[in-house]
Amino acid sequence: MKHLLNLSTLILSIGLLQTSLHAQNDADPELLRLGNGIAAMAEGEIITVEELRRELEPIIPRLRVESKNAQEFSKRVDDLSKEVLQNMIDRIIIVKAAEEKGIMIPPSYIEQEYDDVIQRDFGGDRGRFLEYLRARGETARDFRKDIYKRVVVNVMRQDTRRSQSEVSPERIEEFYVKNKIRFYQSESLHLRQIILTPIADEGLVTLRQTANKVMNELNSGANFGDMARKYSQDEMSRNGGDWGWIERKDIRKELSDVAFSLQEGSYSQPVEINGTIFILYAEKKRDEMIQPIAQVRDIIENVLIGEIARETQEKWLQDVRNEAYVRYFM
Repeated sequence: MKHLLNLSTLILSIGLLQTSLHAQNDADPELLRLGNGIAAMAEGEIITVEELRRELEPIIPRLRVESKNAQEFSKRVDDLSKEVLQNMIDRIIIVKAAEEKGIMIPPSYIEQEYDDVIQRDFGGDRGRFLEYLRARGETARDFRKDIYKRVVVNVMRQDTRRSQSEVSPERIEEFYVKNKIRFYQSESLHLRQIILTPIADEGLVTLRQTANKVMNELNSGANFGDMARKYSQDEMSRNGGDWGWIERKDIRKELSDVAFSLQEGSYSQPVEINGTIFILYAEKKRDEMIQPIAQVRDIIENVLIGEIARETQEKWLQDVRNEAYVRYFM
């Protein structure tokens, strides 16, 4: 795409020249040519350099900060410009393909999307919204047209997705064999804890008495989560002391050794560490293993459905591009 090699310079230059272009009645013709330059034409519809610049404008500051030097910044703008321009072209040719296919979007749907944007992004303030459009050099009609294009593109992309039935058992098994390492499951534990810490000048003796009281209630059949909500003094207490799934490396060794030695559904004796008492509960346990295909079949199927959808859409989009008339003017 040699036509875009100097696009970053042109895009950034136009951004710097916008003020003078609008402020001078007798602006230099060359500047006016740049300001109204055509980036590309797709199916008879013009994409101006200014329209491309507006698409890039919100991203340019981040690229500038992330780039190590001016050369890298220019290259990143070039690469992004190519991608954004192609997306703009694709929107046009996809909409044309949709219209040829007879896909129609009800005007009421576009109006609803239009109103939703104003409500969601501008707090329902139409004045702010119109001011935003003026700053971008757009009209409400332009904005509705953009919404229409986005909706049509989404409809057409969804229309190309294949059904789940096209993922064969053989393809699932082949994927599993080639990607077994993806289904490695490390040893893990669904952990709950009751954590007792001294209050004010309370010493270990009082804390141990509380721990004994907790153990007596647990031994009498009390629910561990209820005991955590009642006695535990950490941020997880409101969730019944639920620390979720952990691996050995996630907690200190003195606790992980105790926790991973527990049987599923059992709790530990109080463990004292630096003046704090821990009571641990192993809600569920998972052994280190490669998960069998029966456990991951649905996951693999969803991955393959996504791959098929992407392959189908890429082929469809390439076919649409091949049939479209596109001309670049950079």
